[in-house]
Amino acid sequence: MKRDFLTLRDLSPAEIGGLLKRAGELKSGADRSACPLLGKSLGLIFEKPSTRTRVSFETGIYQLGGHSICMNPSELQLGRGETLSDTAKTLSRYLQGIVMRTFAHSTLEQFAADASVPVINGLSDLHHPCQILADLMTIIEKKGGLKGVKTAYIGDGNNICNSLIEAAALMEFDLSIACPEGLEPDAGIFERAKSAAKSEIVLVRDPHEAAGMADVIYTDVWVSMGQEQRSEDKKARLREYQINSALLTCSKKDVTVLHCLPAHRGEEITDEVIDGPHSAVFDQAENRLHAQKALLEMLLQ
Repeated sequence: MKRDFLTLRDLSPAEIGGLLKRAGELKSGADRSACPLLGKSLGLIFEKPSTRTRVSFETGIYQLGGHSICMNPSELQLGRGETLSDTAKTLSRYLQGIVMRTFAHSTLEQFAADASVPVINGLSDLHHPCQILADLMTIIEKKGGLKGVKTAYIGDGNNICNSLIEAAALMEFDLSIACPEGLEPDAGIFERAKSAAKSEIVLVRDPHEAAGMADVIYTDVWVSMGQEQRSEDKKARLREYQINSALLTCSKKDVTVLHCLPAHRGEEITDEVIDGPHSAVFDQAENRLHAQKALLEMLLQ
């Protein structure tokens, strides 16, 4: 029976833990000669631009012995009116898995419902679970584990924040979210996670309160793709939520700073922080490759 990965809740805590352990093994190069996905093909349908998601999935499937086909919807018959359902059913006859990077999360859900092969969320406006797998891997590398780690997310309550909330509930680490009124994470995701969590998940307004004695501080761009029409308003409201050296003084001395990239340097994060000794941003970017290789092994074998 095929399995999709549309949100983190599609995996159990034990499965996430096993996947992260496997990602570490793959990163170490211990079984570099193994090609568990030899002869298998992965389709990538990208409605949005991509650097890390596209390159990490294309490289990952290749290193596992498989092949990738990257498709822009305008290059498919989707661009001429073929239905999403017909496209999903057709591509399922050719491919062993499909990564979709789209705007509306409902598009992803509809596509997955009609596909007979695993569908992976490469990003939607509501969730970005593949990124969070890499983030969890990075936290484990830097902090030795997840339980008991205090993480602060500061900025826009976007898809990264939504998926990080689910991760905190599933993997039992504390999460403080600081964002302005009106820019909160999805209310349904927040309430569901908070009610199920054994860890503490809180929403505050003051970024200094969220960062207080944090082990990890995480931020993302203030204006996500597709939201450019309201960019100046959002930037004005988020100006006090910048990750800078002054904010880091509220956190632990060995705090780790994360950003999923691309970064708008000088807006949500300063150069001195992203390039400084606390930054694990590029380790985090590298771990997209290893975490997604483990995910592909899990879903496509």
